[in-house]
Amino acid sequence: MRIAVLGTGIVGRTLATRFAGLHHRVVLGSRDPGGDRAQRWARSAGSHGKVAGYAEAVTDATVVVNAIAGAASPHALGELRTALENKVLVDVANPVATIDSDPPVLEPVNELSLGERLQLLLPRTHVVKTLNTVSPAVMIHPTRVPGHHVVFLAGNNGHAKRVVTGLLRELGWPPDGIVDLGDITGARSTEMLVPLRHRLSRSFGHTDFNLDIQHGRTRT
Repeated sequence: MRIAVLGTGIVGRTLATRFAGLHHRVVLGSRDPGGDRAQRWARSAGSHGKVAGYAEAVTDATVVVNAIAGAASPHALGELRTALENKVLVDVANPVATIDSDPPVLEPVNELSLGERLQLLLPRTHVVKTLNTVSPAVMIHPTRVPGHHVVFLAGNNGHAKRVVTGLLRELGWPPDGIVDLGDITGARSTEMLVPLRHRLSRSFGHTDFNLDIQHGRTRT
């Protein structure tokens, strides 16, 4: 599969490296494709990965991963509106308004989410929210956290969610560890977990943790 990962921060580089290791054709999209960070990644990725500007990265991609900082995502992706038409957009970003706030301040929050904002901005793109509730290391290797735990996804298009579910399975997430929250409004609840993740990482001193969901059926 041809996958474009937009953003050269730790999340983008981690996902791009893993997908390249799974033998997908990966393009890491960067605002500065000639910069040191992007070029170091390109050298490490070998034949399965290359670096390009955002517009070039998404041109031939089947799936696009948004790992751009949440505050910058609407502007950056809005400029790619036509190029993103009919593509699956996997949004793993969180709408943290200021990186120095404690607890993190989210914008938008409560009555809207970043996932929803992107879907409104890109009406002909199939946005699927997922992976934003775990650290980059756990995203690509869920077994770092022992026992059963879950990842969420939300989106309006059933086919797009099946494509993303397939990628999650490749990353190591088991079928019963992938929880479908329904349409893209489900992104509100997962994005609002950001302050909890922040406090847990401070309490534990690391980010190798996740949530599990235990539920039972109502007896009749």
